[in-house]
This record gives sequence, structure tokens and C-alpha cells, in this order.
Amino acid sequence: MLEGFKKFIVREKLLGKKDKVLLAVSGGIDSVVMCELFHRADYSFGIAHCNFGLRGCESDADEAFVGKLAGRYKVPFHSKRFQTTKIAKEKSISVQMAARELRYTWFEEVLQENKYQCIATAHHLDDQIETFFINLLRSTGIAGFHGILPRQGKIIRPLLFAYRHNIELFALQNHLAFREDSSNQETKYLRNKIRHEVIPVFHELNPAFPQTITENIYRLRKTEMVYRKAIDADRTNLFREDKTGIHIRIDKLKEFSPPELYAFEFLSPYGFNESVISDIIHSLDESGGKTFFSPTHRLVKDRKELIIHPLKTEKAGTLLPLYVSISDSRKEIRKPVHLRFEKIKITASFEIDPSKDKATLDLSKITFPLILKKWKRGDSFYPYGLNKKKKLSDYFIDCKFSIADKENTWLLCTGQHIIWVVGHRIDHRFRVTSRTKEVLQVKLVKGKNR
Repeated sequence: MLEGFKKFIVREKLLGKKDKVLLAVSGGIDSVVMCELFHRADYSFGIAHCNFGLRGCESDADEAFVGKLAGRYKVPFHSKRFQTTKIAKEKSISVQMAARELRYTWFEEVLQENKYQCIATAHHLDDQIETFFINLLRSTGIAGFHGILPRQGKIIRPLLFAYRHNIELFALQNHLAFREDSSNQETKYLRNKIRHEVIPVFHELNPAFPQTITENIYRLRKTEMVYRKAIDADRTNLFREDKTGIHIRIDKLKEFSPPELYAFEFLSPYGFNESVISDIIHSLDESGGKTFFSPTHRLVKDRKELIIHPLKTEKAGTLLPLYVSISDSRKEIRKPVHLRFEKIKITASFEIDPSKDKATLDLSKITFPLILKKWKRGDSFYPYGLNKKKKLSDYFIDCKFSIADKENTWLLCTGQHIIWVVGHRIDHRFRVTSRTKEVLQVKLVKGKNR
């Protein structure tokens, strides 16, 4: 197992010997075995654990177990507790999606603050097979069938050479203690249903099924590379980019056959799903002026062209996060906007800076972590000085916000409440009063780092 681990890391070029790695450890058998292998291979690592608070005392026991594990290996231990269910409700997303967003946002913070080179997760070949079937049930295109990749950006999966039974045998032979997650047995989750009810049927039909499907996934990955090369060449010839956006000539797009397939491959990287892309295809012969949105981009159908605009991008062209959690200890964030945070005790000489680029808020009324997010239809707040609820959409109209202004606006929130429309106006309920003893001052830093 150890030799396989080392060879896989070298073959896939996942790590350099001097790299410092952050291990995502739940306390389950997979992540515990990953820790042991990193220890035996003599890599420098730290351990990160998320307590999502979804299983009460069981979640707390997991956190304590992983903390002791880090102590045994004498490595740094990073842990954080999240109000996952509450945040999922606030954002109107599933608990699983909320947990994933919270996990990877926090991992990125830990990685940057502690100078880790990458994050390692304990996905193995059985996870890859399950993911293949999950994607088979979804509209993913050919990219969904290449399985879990050994590396995606700063995330590496060094156990993707082993099956679950290899991991279980290694843990047994080396007397490794681990935590059992009771929710892994519940078939209400799609992955668990596939694991416990679907895959056993394939095992029954073909005892060599895991090896067979793994080989097929590998072939599909290679096939996708050839396919992707051809698609990328066509995209290069079709797309024209300038300061106003990405331009696609409609007459040239209609020459591709089948147009639905090419349109999906051309437009899905910009966040457009199959349903929206179908609407775009049906609009090609209609008059111009229609607009289509993805979570990250806007597509405008002009008379002769489709024009794609990013809703918000960095200068380097990478997409900014749409949701950021800000802890009590953070003094500054630089993305998606540059904000500085300072706690100030009220004195006789204290004065409030009236600048729109500074928000001065009553600290006693604020609960951490703060949330920085984009606005959505239906959001409302109490504009400072009004003490009356107002829909953000109406506030934007009153202040003559353009579409671009609205797209570039961020909201700083505590719980479900907006406390500052960043760079514009605070919420009246969080203003400083004669009873305020300590304030949170937030400064919007303009310029090249914004």
C-alpha cells in the first residue's frame, strides 16, 4: 500500500518532496489511512477538520478524535465549526452543497494563511465509480464520465490508486483506529443509495466489476482528451474576444452539426445549463435583444452575434467567489473585494467617518462569521436614516444603479441580516447609538487590489 501510494504520487506528479500539504481529515477510515501513509512517506503535512454540526455529539466526537490524531503525528491541527443547516436555509441550497462550499472556502483560507502548497482529500477508486454513476444520472456531458481527477487545481487525491477493500485491509493490518459515520449507511443520499443498492448488483453480474469500470473510466478520460482537443480548436476559430466581451458569430455557429452538442460544449464552461442552452439555440433565428443568464455570465443575442459578458471577474480572468465567510479574527480580505476590519472601543474623541467607503457598526449587534455575498431578488434591508424596510431592488432603482452597478454590488451580512451594502449604505438597525461601547469599522479599499 505504501509503495503504491508513493508511486502514484510520482506518476501523477502530485507533490514535490518538500511540499507542505493540508490533509482534509474527517476521522473516517479513508482519511485516517491517508494520514498514516503521508506520515510513513515522510511528507510534511497538517490536518484540517470541519465540524458541520449535523450529527450532534457524534460530530463533536469526530473533531476530538481528529485533534488527538494530529497530536499523535505531532502536526498542526486546524478545525472549524459551521452552522451548516442555518447557512443552507439562508442560501436556499441543500445541506450537502452548503457543507461543500463552506469546507472548500475554509480550506483555501487555511492553505493561504499557513503556506500549504495543496489540499489532499481521501477519495479512492470506489468513490470514483460512485461519482461516475452519479454523473450518469445528471446532465454533465462527456466531462462527467472521466471520474474524479487525481489533481484539480490545488486539490490532490493521492488515494486514487486504491479500492476501499485495500484501505480497509491496511487499517486492519496496522491496527488503525477510526470513526464510523452513521449517516454513511442511510440510503436517502444518492451516493449511499448507489453504493449500497446499485453497485452490489453489478458485482453480482460481474465479480471483476470494479476493475472493469475503472479501466473504462480511464479510457473515457483519454477519449475526452481527444474530443476536448477538437472542441478547443473549433472554439478558437469561432470565438472572438475584446473589451466588450466574447463574440460568437451566429451564422458560423449554425454550421456546426449537431448544433446542440457544440453549443453545450462552447457555452457550459460559462455556467449555462442544458435548459438555457436549448433556449439560446432556439433563439438563433429570432430577432436580437434577448438576454440569458448563468450564475456567472450574461449572454446577449445580438442581430448577428452572441455576446458573453462575465458578471464579475478578476483582472486575471478567473471567477470571483460568490460567497465568503469572514471569521471574528479576520483583519482583512482581498477577494472578491478588498475589505479591512477593525474593532474600536468608543472614547470621547471617537468620530464616525461619513465616507461611503467605511461602515461603522455597533459590534454588540453583530454575530460572526460575517457573510459577504451577492444580492438576490427579494433581499431587503433598513437603509440608514430611514428605519424602514426597503427591497434592495427598489433601493437600486432609487439610487439609479445600472445593471453593471448591481452586478458589482456586494452585501456584508450577519446571519440573515444585511449590515452594509458595501460602498453605499449601512443598515439602520446596526448603526452606532449613544449606548454603543464598541464598533466594528469596515473599510472598502479601492484601487488595484479591489
